[in-house]
Amino acid sequence: MEKRTEFLTAKQLAELLQVSEATIHRLRRRGRIPAIVLTKRLIRFHLRDVKAALGCGRGRAAEEEEPPSAEQLSFDDVFAGFRN
Repeated sequence: MEKRTEFLTAKQLAELLQVSEATIHRLRRRGRIPAIVLTKRLIRFHLRDVKAALGCGRGRAAEEEEPPSAEQLSFDDVFAGFRN
């Protein structure tokens, strides 16, 4: 049996990603997300390819595991002046 790939309209993709339709078109024009341009007004998106282009699914564990900056104050630092 043939495997069928489904493509989404800009409106459908915008709803799935919870952004505006204008954002989808802006990302496409800037080359941030891939699209199939059939005609000037007939544009489709493959969700898997869009997610890959946006880096969806990759965790931000490396960013979250970074130690806090030395410049960042802790609660103890902030309230140190109130203790007597």
